[in-house]
Amino acid sequence: MKKLPFQKRTLALIAVLFPLLALFVYVALRSGPLAPVSVVLATVENKSISPKLFGIGTIEARYTYKIGPTFAGRVKRLDVHVGERVKAGQVLGEMDPVDLDERIRAQDATLKRANAQLNEAQARKDYAQTQALRYEQLLKARSTSEEVVATKQQDLLVAKAGLTAAREELSRVRAEREALEAQRSNLSLVAPVDGLVVSRDADPGTTVVAGQAVVELIDPSTLWVNVRFDQIRARGLAAGLSAQITLRSQAGELQAGRVLRVEPLADAVTEETLAKVVFDQIPDPLPPIGELAEITITLPTLAATPVVPNAAIHHKDSRLGVWQVTNGDLRFTAVSLGIADLEGRVQIREGLKVGDQVVAYSENALNERSRIHVVDHIPGVTQ
Repeated sequence: MKKLPFQKRTLALIAVLFPLLALFVYVALRSGPLAPVSVVLATVENKSISPKLFGIGTIEARYTYKIGPTFAGRVKRLDVHVGERVKAGQVLGEMDPVDLDERIRAQDATLKRANAQLNEAQARKDYAQTQALRYEQLLKARSTSEEVVATKQQDLLVAKAGLTAAREELSRVRAEREALEAQRSNLSLVAPVDGLVVSRDADPGTTVVAGQAVVELIDPSTLWVNVRFDQIRARGLAAGLSAQITLRSQAGELQAGRVLRVEPLADAVTEETLAKVVFDQIPDPLPPIGELAEITITLPTLAATPVVPNAAIHHKDSRLGVWQVTNGDLRFTAVSLGIADLEGRVQIREGLKVGDQVVAYSENALNERSRIHVVDHIPGVTQ
């Protein structure tokens, strides 16, 4: 009878520990590391998708005009400022002629001298020709010798050569005079087209070299977007496809456009395909040149094929596949993918068939031994 108190204490301890052990096992199986993973399932569907291509580009002008002098000089004045619109033929500024006017006057004097030399050479030629004919007649009358006639013929040839040289000299002087006049006319910086001034690269008093731009114009009616697309997803990109343009400064506002052309040269470093996208209607006000823009290209609709959510695709042991659920069992199935769209759906070429169930979202990472618990939504996971 003395052992009864000990047995009662043992039974009481067991009565307390057993529920605690059961509670611990329950908690471990339901919310601990052994608990099933909550998953959201998706069914493989046979659908046609309309893939879209997303890219980032910059606003550029198709036609840019850099206006500057044809020879080194100093800027005398500029009549336009950045942001002003100009008309074709409008004078934008002028270069300082320095000594150009004096050189033209000096060339005028040289031209007069060349004309005088030409007249002198013409007179000598006419005189030599007259003498040659006269002595030929005297030779026929046996009033002179053949040596004198030969001398007069030689004088005629020399006179003709002098006349030719005088004409060439006159042509050279005229050409130099015309070149100086052309340089003088090029001192005026003239707008070749209607445009918008986007840059003043020199101010009055600045010395510039030949070909250096003083004013830069663009044709605002020819704005386009120079876009870059990932080469992996650029299949089907072609001229004429419709596009949606979102300017960085106008987030949420869509501008309609189209693909003007796909560049024949790609960027081998960034592995991107380049394309030019034009606006259906030029935005007003004009976006700044160089502003970033987001481009979405709508590609042709594809034929119906098995599709799954893009979130269901995983990498495991260098393989691309999905976690497939069959009769409650979980296994990794390798798949071959096709085209994806911006709505988060991707084509399945091999590995699955229509009606199969796959894990779209999971609470934790999965493996073949994971137990799963199917739910409609996982808190904190954006679907």
